[in-house]
Amino acid sequence: MSINKNQVKKVAKLSRISLEDSKLDSLSKDLDSILNFVEELNKVDTKEIEPLSSIVDKKLEPRTDKINDGKIKKEILKNSPNKNEDFFIVPKVVE
Repeated sequence: MSINKNQVKKVAKLSRISLEDSKLDSLSKDLDSILNFVEELNKVDTKEIEPLSSIVDKKLEPRTDKINDGKIKKEILKNSPNKNEDFFIVPKVVE
């Protein structure tokens, strides 16, 4: 597949990119080489290749859920402008 200058201008206009006429030749060659590479990739037979979800051949092991309060309640509450012993005090939202 060959990309000409008019096609490059059209793609640039559709993507709202301003192009200088001096760069049209190099861009058309670059796009042409990209499309040729994609055509080569389309020729590769991948029927018996399974898709990858990860490059590491290891399954994730489930972990047990442990409840942990972090034991930092006092440190968190000291950041609040209004608080009582154990809770944040916030303005009433619903009347």
